[in-house]
Parts: sequence; structure tokens; C-alpha cells
Amino acid sequence: MSTVANVPEKDLESFSYNDKLTKMFVIATLIWGVVALFLGVWIAFQLAEWRLNLDLPWFTFGRLRPLHTNAAIFAFVGNAIFAGVYYSTERLLKTRMASDLLGKIHFWGWQIIIVGAAITLPLGISSAKEYAELEWPLDILVAVVWVTFGVNFFLTLKNRRERHIYVAIWFYIATIVTVALLYVVNNLAIPVGFMKSYSVFAGVQDALVQWWYGHNAVAFFLTTPFLGLMYYYIPKAINRPVYSYRLSIIHFWSLIFVYIWAGPHHLLYSTLPEWVQTLGMAFSVALWAPSWGGMINGLLTLRGAWDRVRKEPVLKFLATAVTFYGMSTFEGPLLSIKSVNSLAHFTDWIVGHVHSGTIGWNYMLTSGMLYFLVPKLWKTKLYSDRLANIQFWSATIGLLLYIMSMWTAGITQGLMWRAIDETGKLVYPNFVETVVKILPMYWVRACGGTLVLFGFILLVYNVFKTIQAAPKEASEEDVFKAAPLSASPLDEHGGSHRKLEGLPLVFSVLAFVAILVGTIIELVPSLVSNQFIVKNAKVRPYSPLEVVGRDVYVREGCYVCHSQLVRPMAAEQLRYGRVSEASEYVYDRPFQWGSRRIGPDIHRVGGKYNHMWHYRHMLNPRDVTPGSIMPNYPWLYKKKIKYSTIEKKMSVLAALGAPYSDSEIENSTRTAKAQAEKIMQELVADGVDPKMVDKEIIALIAYLQRLGTDLGGEDEVASTK
Repeated sequence: MSTVANVPEKDLESFSYNDKLTKMFVIATLIWGVVALFLGVWIAFQLAEWRLNLDLPWFTFGRLRPLHTNAAIFAFVGNAIFAGVYYSTERLLKTRMASDLLGKIHFWGWQIIIVGAAITLPLGISSAKEYAELEWPLDILVAVVWVTFGVNFFLTLKNRRERHIYVAIWFYIATIVTVALLYVVNNLAIPVGFMKSYSVFAGVQDALVQWWYGHNAVAFFLTTPFLGLMYYYIPKAINRPVYSYRLSIIHFWSLIFVYIWAGPHHLLYSTLPEWVQTLGMAFSVALWAPSWGGMINGLLTLRGAWDRVRKEPVLKFLATAVTFYGMSTFEGPLLSIKSVNSLAHFTDWIVGHVHSGTIGWNYMLTSGMLYFLVPKLWKTKLYSDRLANIQFWSATIGLLLYIMSMWTAGITQGLMWRAIDETGKLVYPNFVETVVKILPMYWVRACGGTLVLFGFILLVYNVFKTIQAAPKEASEEDVFKAAPLSASPLDEHGGSHRKLEGLPLVFSVLAFVAILVGTIIELVPSLVSNQFIVKNAKVRPYSPLEVVGRDVYVREGCYVCHSQLVRPMAAEQLRYGRVSEASEYVYDRPFQWGSRRIGPDIHRVGGKYNHMWHYRHMLNPRDVTPGSIMPNYPWLYKKKIKYSTIEKKMSVLAALGAPYSDSEIENSTRTAKAQAEKIMQELVADGVDPKMVDKEIIALIAYLQRLGTDLGGEDEVASTK
């Protein structure tokens, strides 16, 4: 875009860009990128070798895995987004960001959030919502900082010197308005204490809201802002306009409208209403078309320049990123088809799919963007193209090893879980058989992740040396001149969309409406009415001790390895028992269906084993399940139950709808101690020290023994070791 020609010199305005803010986000991206990738490699090796959990609470897979996902999404990718957005927005709008102060608040606020996550998640302070595990004080800070970013962005949009907003800006607008809605709604909760809260949604409703958020966090945090970056940095790097303006219009509006509907495909074969599942699947399949529209637009912008792509690191990374975007957005709709999902869900195939997007799309595009930005920001040449090329091949080979190992592991898991012989019995009745079978693939995945990490360390070194070689003298900010907005008349010949680009407020409202349609149709009927949940009088709220045990379960991140959802497949009923019903989850805050089965489903584990089995299992899982890769949890035998918090928890749960009477709440501590004594009687008979009665392991046993027992009359099921 260019300013209007033939404007008198006296009418031109002087301005400069705030590249210092972009530099700060670039440095943060480098630091947090290493942290996030290192954590990913560490937890990958933990699955291959369980002893790397170190028998320490802060280093278990269950606590580090949420830290890894938050570090990758919000620390690494988040800072990369902000670096790319601030740099491109100023240049596309030909104006400085509206407020340097708001920019600083945004930067430091975001880093404080990341540090807060790095402290709280290893401590087990978690709301147990996928990609939204932070507790309520940090949630509030996220909202405040995000609004600060949004205000600065939209004020800058108002101050622009370009009449029409370029396609990259469209995607930034959609990101800002949608992420705000997603995060606030999903994290609605009532605090119990400073770092503890319970979701206002429960069970099936919580699941629906969570995956409306979870899938669209991928859509509007990992995808739409990166598409905006793609539309800016590829044309800039190749020095030519985007391939098709019309295709970009179709791509943008169809993508943001369709994407918001797709969340329920994470909940296929669950107790979610069938119409919602089908709607989610249909829109997920439809999502293929707009996604590939964006990929085609990106790749065809590079047409005729493949020799440059082969030689220049920036273009090589950007072209690979768009290619992996196309691959992952083909695989996503494929996995949302019910017949495919029945095999793939809960397996490592999903893990491979996620990382083909996050590493192939986000990591690669971020690397290309950094190699483009750093020389321009520091006014120097890239230190080494050779190191950049080594990074490229290290990351690409590592990613391919990662994806192929997870495809192999996931398909193996799915087929072994569902295998039934000619007599109608499970071929592999013990769950641990599937775990042992795929261990070699966990080693391959860990080695692939190491190569990806090694490549990024090369990038950090390359950037460091580039900055080190930059001119030492402090350079003044470059000053530019451009015509004010009033000197840029609206294009009367560009069609209705071209006119819309000159009305950013109207554009933003229409974008918000586009994402609101699917949200209202899918979510509202399920949230304002419980008609689809058949009430069952047998389902009762958790006892005070079971509430404490459930909180321990959430704290330890058990949900990242175990599901609590028996699906209506023959093999699952043979392995786990009765199919789960919506009524069983009405008191679950948050829901705990899980998204992966590294261990077996435990929705029907209550009463399956005696107390001593659970006691030994948590102390050393291999004592009762040889071959298990589950960590030991020795601290549960040392930490005391916090009886002082029980009454407050019961009061909050009652306020949210659990039918506890005033007397039950008042006597909750006494009731919890009585149940602990009862559990302890059986354990003492098996030789356990009576002094263990006030330890957290007793509360956890109470919770586990409760699971799936409300409906009673369970059928005999195969072992789930």
C-alpha cells in the first residue's frame, strides 16, 4: 500500500515507528522458545523413561505437560505474534502505535503472566482446563493485558494514514476480538481461595465450553494471527504482492465463520448431544476449503521464485510453514470424521497432528519471520545463512521423526484397543500391553524433539551473533513522512469490500458477528437448558473427602494421561464397563474427560480394586502393574489433608448448584475425617501405619473409589492395568 501521490510537502506528517517494542518481543520469543521446546523434550523423555519424573512433585509429567503447552502457546508463540504484529501493523497503517506506555504495559504484563504460569503450574495450581490451566488471579491479568493490547491496536487503527486496511490487519482484528470472548467465557469461575476456584460450568456443559475454547484457541491464537503474519511477511520477503486479493477475501470470511463451529469434534462419541457432535464434524470437514484457500494464496505468492526459496533461509522457512499449514489443516478435518475419530481419539496420533501444526506451522513461520526481522531491526546482515540452513534441516528432520513416530504409535494404540477375537473377547485385555508396544516410538519422538530444540538453539545463537555485529552507536529512530488519512480518498472503484476496508469499526463488528453466530447456535441451547441431560436420582454430589481427593487428582494433572469417558464402542464396554451417561457428570467442576490415554480410562474404576491396590499403585505403580510408565507419587504419603479448606469448598460448590444442606456444609470437616477413618480401617488390616489417616493419599483413594459407582450394577470388565 502507498500513500496518495502529489500531496504537497507541507501536508505530509512526520512519524517514526516504535521498533524498540518489537525488539523486546523478539528477545522474549527467543528466550521462551528455548524454555518451551526444552520442556517438550523433557516430558517426551519422561514418557520413554518414567524415572525422569525424579519422584519430585514439581517434575512429574502431569504437572510439566500443562507448563509445556502454556509455554509453547502463550510464551513462545504469543511473543512471536506480538513481535510480528507490532512491526507489521505500524508499517501497514503508516503510523506509530498509539501509545508507547500501553505497549510497555502489554509487554511486561505478558511476561509476568508467563512467569506466573512457570511458578504455579509446577506447584499444581491449575484449573485443569486444556490450554487454560491458569487460576483466576492470572486469568484476570490475562484479560487485562489482552484488552490493553486490543486498545492500543484499535487506537492505532484509528490513527492510521492508510485508508484501506490490508488483509493482515483483518486477521489481527479477528484474533483480538475472538480471543477475548473465548478466554473470558471459558474461564468463568468462582474463587475458593487465592489460587483455587471452581468453574461455573459443570460436566457436559463444561466440556462443550472448554472445547469451544480449546479448539478455537488453536484457531484464533495459533492460526489467524499467523495467517496475518503470512500475508505480510511472505510478500515482503519475496517483494511482490499477494497472489490473489479476491482469494484472501474468501479465505478470511469463510475461515472465521466456519472455524468457530468446529470445537465439538473433540467430543465425538461422548455424552454431548448428537446434533452438536454432528454439527461440529460437518463444519470441521467444511473447514478444509478455506484453510487450503489460504495455503494456496501463500504458496502461489512464491510462484516462479523457487530457486530463491531453495537458497534463502527466510523464504525456505516461510514456504515450509505454509506447506505444513496445508498438511495439518487436511489432517484435522480427516480426524474429525466420526469413523476416523473412533480410532484416533485419545491416541498419540492426535499428538502428532497437533505438533505438525505447532512445529511445522508456528515454529517454522516464526523462524522465517525472525530471520527477516532481526537484520532489519538491528540494521545489519544475518550472521550466518549456513547456520540458518542447518537449523532448517535439523527442525525438519526432527519434525518428520516426531510426526511419523506418533502416527505409528497412535494407529497401533487405536487398533490394539479395539481388537476383539472371534469369541468376542479383547485380544489385549491389559491396557499396559499397548503402552509397552509403543515405547520405541516414544524414544523416536523424543529424539525428533531434541533435533527441533537443537535447531532453535542454533537460531538463538545466529540471532545473538547478528545483534552483536550490529552498529554499536545508538541510532536515532528513523523518521518518515506520509499524507494524513484525509488526503487519501476512498477508492470508488474497488468494490464493496474495498469500501469496507476503509471502515475498520464496521469491519470489526462484522468479524465479531461472524464468530458469534456459531457460538450462539452451538453453545447457548446447551448452557441455558439441561433438557438433554436425563436426571438420575442415584447420582449424588461428592462427599467432602472426595472433593478433596478430586482436587488432588486435578493438582497432579492425572487428566493428561487418564480419560473419564467410556464411549459406546464394543471394545470400550468390554474393557471399561457401562457407557458413560451425561447425568454422571453434573457435579464435575471441571469436567475430567481428558484428551489422551497414556493410561486406561478410569471412569468405572470405583470398587474395581481394594484400597490397598490404590495405595500401592500411587506409591509405585509397577508393584501392581508391571511395565507401567506412570510416575511414583511419594509426596501424597507425606502431605496432610487441608481440612481447614473443606467447608469453604463445599459452600462454593453449593452456590454453584450442588445440593449440600447447611448442616452438611457445617459438618463437612467431621464427615471427611469419618470417611478417612473408614478407609484407614481397611488399610490398617493390610499393614498400613494408622498415622497415614490424615494424608492426601487417603483423600485420593476416596475419590478414585467413588468413580462410576453411582449407577451401580456394573458388569464384569477386563483388567485395565
